[in-house]
Amino acid sequence: MNSPNQPLPTFDEVLLCTPQTTAEQVGLFLRRCLIPCSGGEKIYTMLYADELSYDVSCRAEELFQHLQRYNSTYRLIILCNCEREHSYIPSVFSQYKVHMIPQRPLAEIQRYLQHHYRVAQPSGSAASVFKDNMCVGIVSSKRAGMGK
Repeated sequence: MNSPNQPLPTFDEVLLCTPQTTAEQVGLFLRRCLIPCSGGEKIYTMLYADELSYDVSCRAEELFQHLQRYNSTYRLIILCNCEREHSYIPSVFSQYKVHMIPQRPLAEIQRYLQHHYRVAQPSGSAASVFKDNMCVGIVSSKRAGMGK
């Protein structure tokens, strides 16, 4: 985010973890991250790794320990909820833990995202329903089940 021209992460660089995430999904992600190839300087990110089941977390740690021997220049960020820091993955990687607070002002982050998510030519695009021709948006309600 140092410049507006830096791209957003691609689909293969991010794994959004849930309790339903399988060991196979985590394994494929870790292989992309840790097996050296000509993929460039990608930064891989596991979001909410604390949500993984115990079994999946154990298998992920084993695979990580095995694969990291083949690549010492990997870039992996594991983001977890600080309220669940005693879950398996945060505990295993606790020696690398860094408490982060966004260093950029919210307005700057919003401008960066707007730069990447704005539709240039909104000709009949679904983006026209979102503010300022954005191709993504967040729809929320304080009342559940109100047709979002």
